[in-house]
Amino acid sequence: MELRQIRYFQCVAEELSFTKAALRLHIAQPPLSRQIRQLEEELGADLFERLGRSIRLTDAGKFFFDKTVQFSTRLEDIAIATRRIAEKRKQWFGIGFVPSTLYGFGPTLIRNVNALSEQVEIGLSEMTTLQQFKALKSGHIDIGFGRILLDDPDIERLVLVEEPMVLVVPKNHVLSGRSSVGVDDIVREPFVLYPAKPRPSYADHVTGLFERFGHSLTVAFEANEMQTAIGLVAAGLGITLVPGSVQCMQRDDIDFIAFSAPNFTSPIMISWAKGNNSPFLRNVIDMAKRTVIAYYQT
Repeated sequence: MELRQIRYFQCVAEELSFTKAALRLHIAQPPLSRQIRQLEEELGADLFERLGRSIRLTDAGKFFFDKTVQFSTRLEDIAIATRRIAEKRKQWFGIGFVPSTLYGFGPTLIRNVNALSEQVEIGLSEMTTLQQFKALKSGHIDIGFGRILLDDPDIERLVLVEEPMVLVVPKNHVLSGRSSVGVDDIVREPFVLYPAKPRPSYADHVTGLFERFGHSLTVAFEANEMQTAIGLVAAGLGITLVPGSVQCMQRDDIDFIAFSAPNFTSPIMISWAKGNNSPFLRNVIDMAKRTVIAYYQT
């Protein structure tokens, strides 16, 4: 699939006429029709319904048009940012993050980083901690926000905070209403573990904590996303543990309960490539420290 074919398709979809689209694109109609036919063959779907001399988008065509327009807009934004960076008008600074770090102080920190300099283009990429380490070493990102304390001789890291974990149970669960629970209260309960993959991950961190207490979890389900795990809990299929900042989530079908057990915390750490002495990176690290302090003092 080529970008040219997508551009041709979008033009035909907007004009709903091969003749008008060909004129607008300054090409002959037969090669335009061939390009659209090749695109349909590659997708395995008819994008247009031919009605005599007129055409209209099929349901598949409407979906493809909507998604490719979004893609084209994003691609144009990337092209503009690339030109700015190439012209030395802006510096690129990539940030990798695991989704659960966007609770609590995460959104405030990103706003603060964005406000640090108008000469820096901030890029955000959702990544596991392991993926962040690879991206840091390859130079695809400049800093990562993760939760797994992995060791790597090429990576420096700093733990910003150790978040207490909280238990998530379905509404009206037998434990609902308790001010706190401990390991012995939940070890026999069906547990929803996340993420199922890739590993190592937060899932290994949680199972490792229980193993220190001499227990193994009764894993009923594994989910790839925290939101999915919480949804399974809400459906009554088990319980799970999440970082404390997730309590800001507003749902009326689950309860959060304080989890009282030593060392049951989930760290938020920042990581960067060893030897990266960028002044902006140092500013971001300092900003992260200040944002965390301010957040937990309020």
